[in-house]
Amino acid sequence: MIKIIIGVIVAAIVLIVILQSIDPEVGGNITNTAEVYEMLTVSVSGEVVKPGTYILDLDSSLSNLIDAASGVTSNADALAFDLSYLLENNQSFYIAPKYDMSDVCAIEPINKVNINSDDKETLMSVNGFGSAISDAVIAYRADHEFKRIEDIKNVSGIGNATFEKIKNYITIRSV
Repeated sequence: MIKIIIGVIVAAIVLIVILQSIDPEVGGNITNTAEVYEMLTVSVSGEVVKPGTYILDLDSSLSNLIDAASGVTSNADALAFDLSYLLENNQSFYIAPKYDMSDVCAIEPINKVNINSDDKETLMSVNGFGSAISDAVIAYRADHEFKRIEDIKNVSGIGNATFEKIKNYITIRSV
């Protein structure tokens, strides 16, 4: 039994020495001969014709994503998104509505606040923004611009549940 173990160890050492002496370039470099495509996977929901997850080129913008989703609906609020925003992998976007579709005769746009510029009292008009959250939004935007409405989740105290509650009532730009 000991002779077998010693034989296996010697064979393994010889094999390791032989493999180390082989030139790694002999087999060719596969990554040099094949093109490698890196892509982004990004999701979009809300007021787009075809909500879903899309695979796009690395240098794609929100405009490319919306084009892939066959465009926005007539109810999309253009103040709640920036078409020039450069996408990052695994992001998700919500395209907010301009009108409340649960109201059959919706002729007045939803009253929204601009999270990049409105004052504390205006922010507090949104159900879900109390005094502390409004202060946190103002403190956050002192150092960061909200580039998309999903960025509001970076503010301390605002998670997914709060975002779901407020997403139709905030914008990132003014008229």
